[in-house]
Parts: sequence; C-alpha cells; structure tokens
Amino acid sequence: MSLDVSPALLEQAERGEVDEADFVDCVRTSLPYAWEMISSLVAQLKVDGGDFADNQTPPPDEQARGQLLRALASDAIRGTLQRHFGVRLAFQNCHRVAVFPADPSVDATLARFTSARNQLLNQSPELRDC
Repeated sequence: MSLDVSPALLEQAERGEVDEADFVDCVRTSLPYAWEMISSLVAQLKVDGGDFADNQTPPPDEQARGQLLRALASDAIRGTLQRHFGVRLAFQNCHRVAVFPADPSVDATLARFTSARNQLLNQSPELRDC
C-alpha cells in the first residue's frame, strides 16, 4: 500500500527537505483508517488515563488492515505519528495497536506489551491469516 503523495510533497522530497506537517497530512489522507484508529486511541488514553490504550477489534476489511500494517511497519510513518501525537506506538498483530504515553514511567508496561511472551499469548487460530 502506497501513500498518495502530492506533486508538491514529491517536489519537497526531491529537493531534500520535507516539512513534517506536510508528511503528517499525507499520512492522514492516505491511511484514513489507521489515522482514525491511532487518533481515537490517543484520545482514549487522554480521557481514561492509565498506562496505555489499545484496540482489539479486527479491521473491517483487507484495505483497513493494510493501512494499519503500512502505518506501523514503516519506520518513517510510525516515527512521524509518534512525534505528532506525542506517544509511543506498539503493534502485536493485524489489529492490536496500542498507544503509550511518551513518559518513561510506563517503560515496564510497554516492555511487557511488546515482549515475546505477550506476543505468543495474543495469538489465536482466528488470527492465523489476518
């Protein structure tokens, strides 16, 4: 899944300088399902507090699933989203996205969430081919 890059943004990249706000907008418009999920988790974290907020509902279709994979598998996109929202993102499978505060006080919780143990515990036959 590719981003929908405007000619102006492509020209910025060709010149060597990319405005992060323009890149954020490109991600927002290119990956609306992923953007909405992460935005809603950030809002949930702010309202509910706690160590993290996560999604456990599978995407409605393969396009939405692809958007999540694209957003979280790309270092550039993931890093930009983390800076934009002021959070750390974690990803366990095709839909289990979590947002953690940037605060180091939740480092242990983030480490547990992203551990091999929790990865294994979060598996199920229904998610085998997700």
